[in-house]
Amino acid sequence: MSELRPVICNHEGVGLQGLIAEPSTTGPHPAVLVMHTALGLGKQMRHQVLTLAKMGYIAVATDMYGGGACYTNPAEAGSAFSSLRNNPQLLRARTVAWHALVSGMANVDPKRIGAIGYCFGGHCVLELARSGADVKAVVSFHGLLETSMPAQRGAIKGIVSVYTGAKDPYAPEEHVQAFRHEMTAAEAQWQVTVFGDAEHGFTDPDASKMKRPGIAYHGLADRMSWAGTASLLETELGNRTAPVSPGSST
Repeated sequence: MSELRPVICNHEGVGLQGLIAEPSTTGPHPAVLVMHTALGLGKQMRHQVLTLAKMGYIAVATDMYGGGACYTNPAEAGSAFSSLRNNPQLLRARTVAWHALVSGMANVDPKRIGAIGYCFGGHCVLELARSGADVKAVVSFHGLLETSMPAQRGAIKGIVSVYTGAKDPYAPEEHVQAFRHEMTAAEAQWQVTVFGDAEHGFTDPDASKMKRPGIAYHGLADRMSWAGTASLLETELGNRTAPVSPGSST
């Protein structure tokens, strides 16, 4: 397996610098996009890319901000985060640009691409699915569920899986219900798992360092959501040799 190396995606005049890791075996391989939290390309994203490469996927941590930005606290990330959240068409187009770049890589099977995302990244992968991109499996971990551009009927090509916490203030029950209605109206294949005791950021062991109410790590939700994700990717991307690996809690 390769180490992390940079990968560049130019979009709307912005140089986006992500990270890629590849299996050591001969391809073409299935690929998984990993979309970051509001804090950018931090430790958790790097860990997940390396984990997925060990499982036999070409894994790409996408940079949504530019320059491979990584912030230490939400206040620092505020401007970059808000500029995309306030321009949903740009945000969606940027996810599609990353998907197109990865689809065109020489060692990638373009018919076997998935995407996973965390918090803000969870919203990003859902927007990718809503765009109609040919993505076979999409997983949102404690992601933002609301959208100003709901999925059109028949637009979503693959399975959409959402893991959220009942105590997540950024994905309240009304947003969960609206998402369910949206997916049903779009005739998508979807599932929503709600962990009753989990808060926002439940996959991140460092979540408590933010010292914000409603944000905390939850080991069981982390492990269960990752096990389900590994199984979904294995099934939908056809990577039959992929082991079920623990998530970021290891």
